[in-house]
Amino acid sequence: MARISGLARDVFSLYRMCLREVSKKPADTQEAFLRHVQSEFRKYAREVPKKDFATIELLLRRGKRRMEVYSDPGVKRFTGAG
Repeated sequence: MARISGLARDVFSLYRMCLREVSKKPADTQEAFLRHVQSEFRKYAREVPKKDFATIELLLRRGKRRMEVYSDPGVKRFTGAG
């Protein structure tokens, strides 16, 4: 099995947390939340070099803040902003 860095482990952990939060949203909005999560992770996976640690750490912090906002039980719909 391939070894992954601590930073990569953090990215995977954030992705799993986001997926868990998507599953807590109303069924009719889960797909929109899921598409957003997937597109954000894919976009940055293509754009950010794996050795650009500062940018990856910045994106992790931003992603965690966004997840905190979207995980609020009062957030029922995804508007596409952000």
